[in-house]
Amino acid sequence: MSKIITAAQAAEFVKDGCTLTTTGFNGFGCPEDLIMSLAEHFDQTGHPKDVTLVKCTSQGDGEGRGVSHLAAKDGLFKELILTHMGYDPGLRELVQGEKVTCYMLPLGNMMQLFRAIAGGLPGAIATTGIGTFADPRNGGGKANQKTLDSGKNVVLLLKLDGKECLYYPSFPIDVCFIRATYGDEAGNLSIVNEAMNVEQFEVAAAVHNSGGIVIAQVDKIVRRGTIPAKEVLIHGFMVDYLVEGRPEYSKQSFETDQFRPEIAGLAVTPAAGFEPLAMGPRKICCRRAAMELRPNSLINLGIGMPGGIGSVADEEGISHLFTLSMECGPLGGIPLGGIDFGAAVNPEAMYRMADILQIYDGGALDMAVLGFAEADRQGNVNAHNFHGRTVGPGGFIDITQNAKKLCFIGTFTAGKQEVGLKDDGLVIHTQGPQKKFIQKVESITFSGVEALRKGQEVLYITERAVFRLEKGGLTLIEIARGVDLQNDILDQMEFTPVVPDDLRIMDRRLFREGPMGLNPENVEKLGPAYEFWRDLRTKKDNEN
Repeated sequence: MSKIITAAQAAEFVKDGCTLTTTGFNGFGCPEDLIMSLAEHFDQTGHPKDVTLVKCTSQGDGEGRGVSHLAAKDGLFKELILTHMGYDPGLRELVQGEKVTCYMLPLGNMMQLFRAIAGGLPGAIATTGIGTFADPRNGGGKANQKTLDSGKNVVLLLKLDGKECLYYPSFPIDVCFIRATYGDEAGNLSIVNEAMNVEQFEVAAAVHNSGGIVIAQVDKIVRRGTIPAKEVLIHGFMVDYLVEGRPEYSKQSFETDQFRPEIAGLAVTPAAGFEPLAMGPRKICCRRAAMELRPNSLINLGIGMPGGIGSVADEEGISHLFTLSMECGPLGGIPLGGIDFGAAVNPEAMYRMADILQIYDGGALDMAVLGFAEADRQGNVNAHNFHGRTVGPGGFIDITQNAKKLCFIGTFTAGKQEVGLKDDGLVIHTQGPQKKFIQKVESITFSGVEALRKGQEVLYITERAVFRLEKGGLTLIEIARGVDLQNDILDQMEFTPVVPDDLRIMDRRLFREGPMGLNPENVEKLGPAYEFWRDLRTKKDNEN
């Protein structure tokens, strides 16, 4: 019996009340033809209804492609279990509009849950997430009031050998839509042209061993036996049906129509490099974080502002001294941004997402640089749910809870601010309208309490000030030249940080055009040439 069917036929396997899993990472690997066909099937029949969607990260372009096609169908979804929906505006509207229940898990824990389901285990056990919003004592990942009112829990707290753990009970998954490059007539799948190896295998194994239906959208169906054995990611015994996707819904990335072999590990682009950053708050933050880099380190850079670290390191000639790593698997190379975040040009290796996350959870990361929306006096960070916008943690918790050193970077205030450069420092023309350093974060994505317990080194870097997490709470350790401590720092915070007597001036080089001199010869001594607070105070006294 042939495994080859149409996308329209595939949609008929998704029944009322079933559990559906889709795969992909931001703009990559989304089985959009299957998703589009399911949306069309709903328009024609009014079914399926009350579906539970289980997925890992965003699967869209931020403007309605990907799973957002399904979110627009009223009544199709009743529950979401996921890690991230930053590029899924349709799903965010459902959650924020209290139309569905929604549970958000750390990405590594979700991968462990897929493996537990595949292995016939009662559930998955993790320590990542303790002390964060994913902890049952802090809401258990429940993303809206409807979920809180439901009384259902997807995670429980237990102790093993005296150690607190999170326990995620297994559940069956009825259908999955996955994406691959090639599928042969027997159902063997290759992802050779994909930019990363995300959750396809774990999802297919979980659904197959649940007695569910595995449906793969492929770019091309080829003759049986023509895919080299080493390229087969998923054997045909785990695949029930194949759909050859329409070209317009089978692109390598939502970002471009052009296939890029250099992000699939199939070619090397000789002239690849980072674009230099323009001088401004982002470059200042990235430069200060780059001063914390050390040779022979494994580094993770978050989406958004932290991506500029690569540009700074390239400009300083030190990018070859450490390895950049992405939570979806690529190691080395030049990370991409936007909806292409997760891919890298000229990667040195491409791990499976489940494997790299397990390594992260075990403490392999030497350092991570991530953005933040809010931070409080205890050092807690909120990066997933703020000002009415819920996006989810993705791999943020896996990255931050076990890295040896952390730098959270971002502007000091949120919203439009006007900041200028002057005399190797800053002049603040207009403050941002929203405070980011607040009494208590809305939701905890990173736990300062847990970080202190584990002995992590944590810095909070902005364009005008740097804080360090200490036992007494957030401690101000550096301030930019030209910035007024009271007006520009303390008055823009909802709490008073610890201010030591030896408060330092941020390195002059951070505010100058041209390379700072973080070259291989002095990379072991990256500590800035600080001047002490008394020098600024003396200058201010003289001006008065």
